[in-house]
Amino acid sequence: MNGKIKHYQREALKTRLASADPFEVTQMLMEGALESMKVAKINIQNNDLENKSKFIAKATSIIDTLRLSLNHDVGGELSSNLESLYLYMSDSLLKSSINNDIAKIEEVIELLSNIKVAWDQIPELDRQSAFNQMQNKKAVSG
Repeated sequence: MNGKIKHYQREALKTRLASADPFEVTQMLMEGALESMKVAKINIQNNDLENKSKFIAKATSIIDTLRLSLNHDVGGELSSNLESLYLYMSDSLLKSSINNDIAKIEEVIELLSNIKVAWDQIPELDRQSAFNQMQNKKAVSG
């Protein structure tokens, strides 16, 4: 039964991703990283070190994806600051994995949650404007 549920969840995610704009994809990535860190914390508490490592690696991979997706041409100083913060988060997760440090995971959860709250509050009009700017830059350079 568990396999069928996981299959259903994967298919639902694929469907959601297929219709998502870049803003929504970023939201989904942040949600995935936060969820993975919460599961990693539970695994540390349960002394399940194999799954702890799996979920910390997943969260780190997502955070690295967020960092690599930053557009420094459009984001300027903000994207540089976010890049530094994402690097700090990845480093903190590595340290938390090595030391089974729940406090480090909680710190990263708080940092990413704050970024996500700000991201979620971006008005639709601003989201569309940013997306159009990116499209225009691609058209000019391509």
